[in-house]
Amino acid sequence: MSYCFEPIGVVHSCFAEKFAIPRQPSLAPAARAVLELYPPFDQPEALQGLEGISHLWLLFVFHAAASGPEHLRVRPPRLGGNQRIGVFASRSTHRPNPIGQSVVKLEAIEPGRLLLSGIDLLDGTPVLDIKPYVPYADSVAPAYNHLAEQPPALIPVSWSPEALVQADVEASRLHQPVQELIEQCLTQDPKPAYQQPGPERVYGVRFWDINVRWHYPEPGRIRVLSVTPV
Repeated sequence: MSYCFEPIGVVHSCFAEKFAIPRQPSLAPAARAVLELYPPFDQPEALQGLEGISHLWLLFVFHAAASGPEHLRVRPPRLGGNQRIGVFASRSTHRPNPIGQSVVKLEAIEPGRLLLSGIDLLDGTPVLDIKPYVPYADSVAPAYNHLAEQPPALIPVSWSPEALVQADVEASRLHQPVQELIEQCLTQDPKPAYQQPGPERVYGVRFWDINVRWHYPEPGRIRVLSVTPV
């Protein structure tokens, strides 16, 4: 038996590439997106009642990740990127079917679209469904996960004077919290867990239409080097 689903909308996100996207939603509150709804789901009657809801579940497609039955075991970053566990014990993007779910904050409702924050979605992500977050049902007090009992460890992020000035310029141009987003994403240490780079190795990522470059001047510390337009 097979099923066919059509997206109800698409996400226009600050994340232009997969690298440095937070590994869970809400870890970067400054991460913003617009969910553009497709007809007929862009009509006001489909959105009625959302004004009384603060957070939403999004069901979406991992459109840029490999999926299928060959991904029975995965290597979660939380376990150092080398230890394999069963796919159903992880939130890896490599799924039997490329379906993801995230809780996001609903910031505003506009005609035909929703403004979101705290997202972990790549730009262009197709959305299959929207469901309201229900605190009394969705937050389970005695729940546990021994593989991820604590939030990820954070590392300090510093800035070169030039990068700070550049971030202010781009924030004014984009009307977005550029410095906050960069810090919230980089403090989670996006590099592969097994890498131990020296200060000469420079990493980069694209947020919106800006390139961010950083390095590790010493283990466990990041310094932002530049924030420049693409």
